[in-house]
Amino acid sequence: MKEIENPPHASSLLESMRSIGYSLESALADLIDNSISAKAKQIKIEFRPYDDDPYIAVVDNGIGMSRETLANAMRHGSTNPLQIRDIDDLGRYGLGLKTSSLSQCRRMTVISLMKNGSLAAFCWDLDVILTKKAWVMLELEENEIFKMPHVADLQAWGTGTIVHWQQLDRLAAGESSLESAMGEQMDIARNHLALVFHRFISSEHGRSRISISINNLALPSIDPFLSDHTATQHLDEDSFKVEGHKVVVKPFILPHASKLSQSEVDQAGGNLGLRSLQGFYIYRNRRLIIWGTWFRLARKDELSKLARIRVDIPNTLDHLWTLDVKKSAAFPPEIVRANLRRTIERIRHVSGRTIVFRGRNIEKGDVMPGWHEVLNRDGVRFDINRDHPIIKSFYRTLIKNQQHSFDSVLNAIESTFPSEALYSRMASDVRATPNEENIENRLRDMAKSLFSLSGMDKEFRANFLASLHLIEPFNKNLEITRKIVKEIESNEE
Repeated sequence: MKEIENPPHASSLLESMRSIGYSLESALADLIDNSISAKAKQIKIEFRPYDDDPYIAVVDNGIGMSRETLANAMRHGSTNPLQIRDIDDLGRYGLGLKTSSLSQCRRMTVISLMKNGSLAAFCWDLDVILTKKAWVMLELEENEIFKMPHVADLQAWGTGTIVHWQQLDRLAAGESSLESAMGEQMDIARNHLALVFHRFISSEHGRSRISISINNLALPSIDPFLSDHTATQHLDEDSFKVEGHKVVVKPFILPHASKLSQSEVDQAGGNLGLRSLQGFYIYRNRRLIIWGTWFRLARKDELSKLARIRVDIPNTLDHLWTLDVKKSAAFPPEIVRANLRRTIERIRHVSGRTIVFRGRNIEKGDVMPGWHEVLNRDGVRFDINRDHPIIKSFYRTLIKNQQHSFDSVLNAIESTFPSEALYSRMASDVRATPNEENIENRLRDMAKSLFSLSGMDKEFRANFLASLHLIEPFNKNLEITRKIVKEIESNEE
């Protein structure tokens, strides 16, 4: 049997690899991975859609590369994915730099400066490869390098790397305005990168922060766990070993939507919603690679929508997680799935309890609710609490025929309770807001009516005022309730 070399056609392979599935934000994330692996502390994304030669550049102050190292880094498949990497290395296949860049542009140039003053630059130009029909890479002369944008940044830092994209045909495809299209895509990229690298942007466990900016606008840290929120529940951390390497699992229960501001709701899910983003958040060396999934170990439902579980995996287990080239998809091996199942039911239970039983700010005792939740074989319904003091006291003032009519009114209200509409609204994370219009006057009228119906027994009336803050809806407006109680007490005197 003879051995015959059969190399791929350069232009055909590279054009095909452009459709591997990178979005602009995932392509930029791949370049940031390289910058972080090169120990960069400052990473700048610059885009200029309005120049004569529009471009996108990623500039960092990492350690830089020598001419030989850069030439090898520009080679497709420069690193064997089976090779053991440094513990903090975010790379994997040796394809990201080239594949992500050429998925967005037809010409990519990499310039690198080392501390010893070594400056080198190489370029892949798809049109040159198409013309030459060979793997022809261009090396820039020094005078050509200094004509490139942002080289002055490298000189100011004394070290670093620039990845420069030109001929942005994919961004321009089907768009009437490249400037408008690039602006919209960069807005998406900004949110994506702020989430994916949030543990690098913010300080964590004594690690120094990394500054990432887009056109000099610093990226915020989007923490999907709202870990600094006072109402977020931090559950016990768990860990287990796979092939001698530790996997760490940290569960969080987000606050109920009623306790979140609109900006916090946006941070926790925004338009995608809390429900769709529940589940596991997988971090490889602190870099978020996949999120908002239960890996078919559980269903996404209302009772678990506040549950989010951070899973930290090392790069030494890449071969078990079937990590893809874009580092945007992974599936856990059986041994990991078995361990993750241990936390799911506990987390879902706590999440459900947070949704169903929201905390009320009361001083003591149990709240007298206005409604009762009734579970039966057909599901759940909500009945008006006939023992509520306002209803009970009013009911006693009615004659028998009036009591029957009043029961009919309450039954009509119960039977038209908009449960499906409420469920739909809550599933979309629209916060339920009480009617606050003239709330003080309405509460005062209710309290006075209830007080006048409570009989003439002085001790009973005193007990009633002392427990008013435990009756809905007074319990939700404690300051106003205290004011009303003082008013009634002073009138009694």
